[in-house]
Amino acid sequence: MRINDSILIEDWELTESFTRSSGPGGQHVNKTSSAVELRFEAARSPNLTPAIKSRLKRLAGRRWTKDGAVVVTAEAHRSQLMNRELAQKKLIVLVREALKVPKRRVQTKPTLGSKRRRLDGKTRRGEVKKLRGKVDGD
Repeated sequence: MRINDSILIEDWELTESFTRSSGPGGQHVNKTSSAVELRFEAARSPNLTPAIKSRLKRLAGRRWTKDGAVVVTAEAHRSQLMNRELAQKKLIVLVREALKVPKRRVQTKPTLGSKRRRLDGKTRRGEVKKLRGKVDGD
């Protein structure tokens, strides 16, 4: 499976398993295993750098297993073939997102105006709270 010009996922890194899909479908749903579970052994992949693997782990979230595999499921269609294609597309999108290096944030000092606005807001809020006290009976 080709991710981009330089990254290619080999067949030995992918495992597909098929299960019965949930949801409506009549009698047909009880007979066919159309849901696809695509497993990608990302931690053992020689084509991904450690930086890409760490970003992929963060992006995958709950789909990342303890042994370093990404599990993508697809059961949107009633056809097994369409679900296989959908699972592969989901995996490709996930890996391509992991390829993007996030921009580093350059810290800047707050402007004088923003400091003044913040302090003015705090002063106004303090005055509102000060007025909540007991009312004198005079």
